[in-house]
Amino acid sequence: MTVFVVIPALNEESSIGKVLEPIVREADVEVVVGDNGSTDRTAEIARAAGATVVHEPRRGYGQACLTALDEVKRRAPRPDDVVCFVDADFSDDPTQFGEIVGPVLRDEADLVIGSRVLGNREPGALLPQARWGNWLATRLIHWITGVRFTDLGPFRAIRWSTLEAARMCDPAYGWTVEMQLKVPAAGARCVEVPAHYRKRIGQSKVTGTVRGTVLASVTILSILGRWSVHRLFGQERVRAAIVRSSRIG
Repeated sequence: MTVFVVIPALNEESSIGKVLEPIVREADVEVVVGDNGSTDRTAEIARAAGATVVHEPRRGYGQACLTALDEVKRRAPRPDDVVCFVDADFSDDPTQFGEIVGPVLRDEADLVIGSRVLGNREPGALLPQARWGNWLATRLIHWITGVRFTDLGPFRAIRWSTLEAARMCDPAYGWTVEMQLKVPAAGARCVEVPAHYRKRIGQSKVTGTVRGTVLASVTILSILGRWSVHRLFGQERVRAAIVRSSRIG
């Protein structure tokens, strides 16, 4: 099996090389960086490290991931291949790559979330607004789908066939919660593994700014609110809604 590593990046020249260095040494790994309009040397450094870089000028975390996935699709992945997502800011520990993708490679899970809540965290790495958002979002996901998570962590791995079936579409901050709603509600196997977390290099585009925090919160809560309405009318309505919005089911 091949593992395709997708890294959305925006002006991460100080960290992208550190993220890539342990990953590109792995066997049967292909790395695609979704450069989201960087004005620094992010793309140049990523290419020098061995990654393929695709450019996506339309801003948005999900949009960068979607464009990178178009490149993955062009390479004709097999159903059991794996896609691993990791941020470019070096906040997650890339040496945990094997721990994140392992359960999918061993056919123990279809989706693996690297949980920053379960892992070791550097003081100040997971800001209060992120902790509160995780707490609320994961409880709503459990109420809607019946599956428990502790985090919306970006370091994650998913089977290619599962990802294709989910028909991911959110172009912005709702990417992680969309995946964690659609995949478990369809009955796919989901697990969490502890992910070590440290302060990112540079300033966060989301929790590091007021605008980013507000926009992310509104996006995530609107997605959860929509699925909560379906949940109020019963699990069959939840499943019907998911089938309409994806190929799962």
